[in-house]
Amino acid sequence: MKVEQISIFIENKSGRLAEITRILGEAGINIRALSLADTSDFGILRLIVNEVEKAKAVLKDKGFTVSKTEVVAVEVPDQPGGLSTILQALDRDNTNVEYMYAFVERCGGNAVIIFRFDETDKAIATLTANNFNILAGERLYSM
Repeated sequence: MKVEQISIFIENKSGRLAEITRILGEAGINIRALSLADTSDFGILRLIVNEVEKAKAVLKDKGFTVSKTEVVAVEVPDQPGGLSTILQALDRDNTNVEYMYAFVERCGGNAVIIFRFDETDKAIATLTANNFNILAGERLYSM
């Protein structure tokens, strides 16, 4: 139940983010979730898109450095402490969260959080054993 995410290395200068979103839009690619981490010189834009391979190809064709990684989409109870219950279960199993960011839509009464783990399969096993709902990529791409 892993989700494919693309990561794009971008210079931290005016217009680069607009250029990427324009390229993807013109290619008919829908951005479902995103996270941007930056420093003074560069940034890493992480995207969940509806067509991963097409997005990689069009961005690489325009000179961007793009990679694909696997992440996990987890439904989080949309209530105080909801995220904490998931993080506590992962902590009990010594599973490290490398980063996480929110998904753009709710799933029923729950929020959706995208996680990147240092040990993805172990994290999935922990989450499943603790009855957390993990969303398949196909469902996420079409929400």
